[in-house]
Amino acid sequence: MARSIGEGLHQALEQAQTRPVPKSAGAQMRYLVRQLKGTKAVAQLLRVSQRTVERYVKDQIKKPRPELAARMNREVQKRWQPRVKERAKKTAATTQGLVIDVRAQLGYDAPAGTTDEARLRHLTVALPPHHAARLFDAQDQGANDAALRKITADALKEVYFQQSGTRAAGLEEVRMLDVEHVEFGL
Repeated sequence: MARSIGEGLHQALEQAQTRPVPKSAGAQMRYLVRQLKGTKAVAQLLRVSQRTVERYVKDQIKKPRPELAARMNREVQKRWQPRVKERAKKTAATTQGLVIDVRAQLGYDAPAGTTDEARLRHLTVALPPHHAARLFDAQDQGANDAALRKITADALKEVYFQQSGTRAAGLEEVRMLDVEHVEFGL
């Protein structure tokens, strides 16, 4: 379960993958060497020696240290099936949209006389394609989690709180605080 919007979007794209990521350290290292076109670049990326990379490629070392294993897995995940991920992003942004399952403190600014206290809510909502496009565009441009949280809160304001313009017209801003859990589905 992701605690940040960016992690949730990455996990959703990983679900779109059609083949499993290489499991063994040697297979992951060989994949990275092919992607980065050399052992020197991989060594710099993973902060190990070039000789260590060569030994993993030849299966002379089979079990990496836990922190190296995590770095290798993260870098392989980033680069695995980029066209499949792009196709999934495009589909979500143009036709399908996203489904968000979030448990967070949600509050809002509203006219006087209404309660605007943030409270813990667990929502599962289908977001239209234009909101998915905003989220993926912001993520691609390197937006931090606060910016992604703001975009998500705006989407929830429109879709959940205002029900696409049919209620709560005076609602000004929705705030998303303390995200406990967030998942996206394509």
